[in-house]
Amino acid sequence: MKKYLLLFIILILLLTAVSVWNILIGSVSYPLSKILSIISGSRADPAAYRVIWNIRFPRLFAALLLGGALSVSGFLLQTFFGNPIAGPYVLGISSGAKLAVALTLIFLLKHGIILNSLGLVVAAFFGAICATGFVLVISQKVRDMSMLIVCGILLGYICSAFTDFFVTFASDSNIINLHNWSLGSFSGTNWNEVRIMAVIVLGVCAAVFLLSKPIGAYQLGENYARNMGVNIRMLRILLILLSSMLSACVTAFAGPVSFVGIAVPHLVKTAFGTAKPLVIIPGCFLGGAVITLFCDGIARTVLAPTELSISTVTAFFLVPVVIYMMIKKQGRKRNA
Repeated sequence: MKKYLLLFIILILLLTAVSVWNILIGSVSYPLSKILSIISGSRADPAAYRVIWNIRFPRLFAALLLGGALSVSGFLLQTFFGNPIAGPYVLGISSGAKLAVALTLIFLLKHGIILNSLGLVVAAFFGAICATGFVLVISQKVRDMSMLIVCGILLGYICSAFTDFFVTFASDSNIINLHNWSLGSFSGTNWNEVRIMAVIVLGVCAAVFLLSKPIGAYQLGENYARNMGVNIRMLRILLILLSSMLSACVTAFAGPVSFVGIAVPHLVKTAFGTAKPLVIIPGCFLGGAVITLFCDGIARTVLAPTELSISTVTAFFLVPVVIYMMIKKQGRKRNA
């Protein structure tokens, strides 16, 4: 118990540190004293107030919330499929959500209709559910989890290809700007979007946390869970719906963000030395927030003023973790 408490304190301190770092860095640097005065309500410097309060803070909260959401979504999918390499990006779920959002925006903008943030989430959720349904159908035909992952990756490439095709040949300048969104970015986030994503992400994560006990029983096997009185069918449906909602929220507001949903749950389980949902769910949220905020800071600064896509940075740092996971899993199979 003391170990868990210590690790949570470390994660919170890391989250605080990367949050402060993200607020301080940028094309214009501000001293910490000015940032604290702005937080307290001072508007002595209107330009600094707009940059800090209307640009950097919304982006910080977006990266925090969506990074945590993506990590929890990955944990749910890994629990559902019983595979540590499962995740919304690898299984093509994020790409399905991206395609649905792109097609919806292209159709509506063509007719002069502007879709609000909640509408984007609904469109992304529909795409995520369709992609998840395809993966589930394949999982009934393909029992080898490695082949299922390959099918998910191929689905992701197909969805991305269709998205790029429609975005490339779109004539509206607003639609063409979707290209930047399709690469993954937290830029341009406003407070209204932060409020919506906070309600969705925190609400869904709270529901996931309340399912900790049945999820823990499910991890020990379906027969054990049934003996504990768990409704397996309903639990599996909830795992898919909740995971898709989190993934859809991320894609709607930031575009696809790669490998956070796969690598972070593994890192958290390794650090805590347990897979208990009561510990891992909040750990995944904090871990995902820390890593996503760190990667977003790198994306903003490493080639400033040019900004890298968030997926480029997360892939650079987290792909080695995924490769290690695959090698470790293969080694276990050989030893068995």
